[in-house]
Amino acid sequence: MELYPLKVFLTVATERSFSRAGEKLLRTQPAISIAIQRLESDLKEKLIDRAGRELLLTDAGRVVLEYARRFQNLEGELENALRELKDNYAGRLSIGANESTTLYLIQHIEQYRRLFPKVKVQVRRSESSKIPSQLLDGELELGVISYDPGDDHLSTQVIYTDRLTLIVSPEHRFAGRTEVSISELDMETFIAHNVLSPYRETVIREFQRHRVPLNMDVEMPTVETIRRLVQDNEGLAFLPRMCVEQEIRQDLLREIRVKELNVERKIRLVYPARRALSHAAKAFLEVVKRASGEQPEALQQERA
Repeated sequence: MELYPLKVFLTVATERSFSRAGEKLLRTQPAISIAIQRLESDLKEKLIDRAGRELLLTDAGRVVLEYARRFQNLEGELENALRELKDNYAGRLSIGANESTTLYLIQHIEQYRRLFPKVKVQVRRSESSKIPSQLLDGELELGVISYDPGDDHLSTQVIYTDRLTLIVSPEHRFAGRTEVSISELDMETFIAHNVLSPYRETVIREFQRHRVPLNMDVEMPTVETIRRLVQDNEGLAFLPRMCVEQEIRQDLLREIRVKELNVERKIRLVYPARRALSHAAKAFLEVVKRASGEQPEALQQERA
């Protein structure tokens, strides 16, 4: 089986159109149709249901689509590896992270860029829950998450230990306090992040355990919108301290400790345990280990 028809099929499935796939691949629509027919003939399976007006994949088509994406990722890895052979520590580094975990990468990326300016660094916005599977499928080389993936096929490196902190507006009635009890929060309105996470569940569980109502009357999609609403005294919020450090320093927000809540948040760099990393990814991992005080492998080898 040739790889080109797989590439054509992936493009057709992504674009949901033979004509748009042809435009993207600079091929005529009949050429696209012939490539799909050849692939179906090779696999002895019908991949696309052409009966309706809308392009739909068959069960076999959905399976082939998953593997076509893997082939595309492997092709990207091959091109990157060949670039690195020509020019060591050049190429591309792809890291998956969500909105808040990206903040923990900044100092490491700045150091990495000083050491390896030829590497193109791409931080892709990814849902934290999907990063482990994207790493295993080869869509990402590295990922940043705030929980232990609990998978033997993945290795992790803690890059930062943060904590959840309660933030309020300087105008809030608790603004002059440094500490409150969870029982005092029963009448407060909380601005919640509408992304599921282990830390959100921990906060909910603690309020339930102490039999205190948790009034999450407002839910927002980004940390930035939550910060703004709290600054405007529309409610309180629990956020990672790293995300609000600057606002606390500028007295735009106040930080208050909740006696019964001490939630530590470990930020982990995650990568495949059983697949060789590119030079670019290994170099980034060493930068991270050096920052955390660990002895990077390259330096260990030099001293051996």
